[in-house]
Amino acid sequence: MMDQYTATFYTHLAAMRSSIALEEAGVQVQLAPVPRRLSSSCGTCALYEAETPMLECMDVDVEAVYRRGRDGFVLLHSNPCT
Repeated sequence: MMDQYTATFYTHLAAMRSSIALEEAGVQVQLAPVPRRLSSSCGTCALYEAETPMLECMDVDVEAVYRRGRDGFVLLHSNPCT
């Protein structure tokens, strides 16, 4: 079963690098503005669907990864400011 994920980043470059890594792993991804309820340093997030959060594809400057569900966003991974 595929879940929907939102990843936020400290830099736009990190968002782009993670997007490329996700695509290379066969995951469709869309870069978009960060939803208002989530904080982000650069304002860009990656929206994608996968069986797992695909943390191995995230750039070192990932801020957080959330699973999206009916009840909103569930924090799965948090990276303190680097």
